[in-house]
Amino acid sequence: MLIRRHLEGALSERLAESSAVLLLGPRQVGKTTLAQHIVAAWPRGAVYLDLENPAHRRRLGDPGAYLRAQSPRLVVIDEAQRDPDLFEVLRGVIDDNRRAGFRNGQFLLLGSASLELAGLTESLAGRVAHLDLSGIRIDEAEAAGISADDLWLRGGYPDSLLATSDASSLVWREDLIRSYLERDVPLFAPRLPTETLRRLWTMIAHNSGGLLNASSLGQALAINGQTVDRYLDLLTDLYLLRRLPSWHTNVGKRVTKAPRMFVRDTGLLHALLGLETVDDVLSHPVAGHSYESFVVETLISAAGSRYRPHHYRTAKGDEVDLVLERSGKPAFAIEVKRSTAPEVSASLRRARADLGGPATFLVHPDTGEEAYRDGDVTVIGLGQFVAEFLMEQAT
Repeated sequence: MLIRRHLEGALSERLAESSAVLLLGPRQVGKTTLAQHIVAAWPRGAVYLDLENPAHRRRLGDPGAYLRAQSPRLVVIDEAQRDPDLFEVLRGVIDDNRRAGFRNGQFLLLGSASLELAGLTESLAGRVAHLDLSGIRIDEAEAAGISADDLWLRGGYPDSLLATSDASSLVWREDLIRSYLERDVPLFAPRLPTETLRRLWTMIAHNSGGLLNASSLGQALAINGQTVDRYLDLLTDLYLLRRLPSWHTNVGKRVTKAPRMFVRDTGLLHALLGLETVDDVLSHPVAGHSYESFVVETLISAAGSRYRPHHYRTAKGDEVDLVLERSGKPAFAIEVKRSTAPEVSASLRRARADLGGPATFLVHPDTGEEAYRDGDVTVIGLGQFVAEFLMEQAT
């Protein structure tokens, strides 16, 4: 089954406008498949290089000569972070091609480690555009006939979502977790104890969306808070966790400044906890945290780079699960409830007032009923909200 990705059109547009595009996202999320669609339709032809393939790496024995010889074709370089020295060469090739009149659509770089590549691409400032590919979103899944519950359970990795059964999906995700711990972690942090990292990752899964307390986590793992932060940085860099910062600007109240930590993909969250079916999840204490994580990640993906995501919580406990900021002001305040009959709390209304009265939503699983207003809050199903939000952003 082919699941069309929302980013395909945007990626083609960026390539038409920029010399190079860096497409970032976790391993196995579909970057290579998306790139292959671009390659198949690219009018000037294209070449694909995977830096994990020894034969492809040998082509880059003299990278400058090889890459210049490909002009005017598009060159796709997968797992680009594996050759840091290549980026200085790319700068020279891009500039030479520009002087020859070939400006845009020169390189598509795919990467799965954000901080590693952010530093490397500094040498390409003004020459490279950035895009992030998240897991499959609810609108993409529903267009392919996949239910929201299946997406929530299995997560947004295509091979997990399209597996023949819940059991085989879980095995695939467990293998991916093992691969991250045995392959990726040693690549970026050779001396890091992987078993400790797995325990930390699992602890975050048990309370996904909870406030970060590095000291408390460190005590449980018998390591110090600074080491916890370093481990969390690595998992965040690999797109496995998300730090959601607090919104505390221009609010005349005592607010919690600690970030919230989420496992970005609920399929991996459930695999870390050994939960195979939706019934397993619903009967586990993590169900509410997991659904909130699912919605928050879905909405951040739908919002794209135009909005900055935050959470909001006062010292008295008034809170908003997701605040989407634009131009320095909260534009949307979103609370999440996994309930078919959610009620708008007084806490949400007070938090909305603190934030200056942004458009406020209570998001819940789709029930087939239309959205409705409860005073200054719109109560709406997740799928409907994403569809309407995307439509509004497109106009």
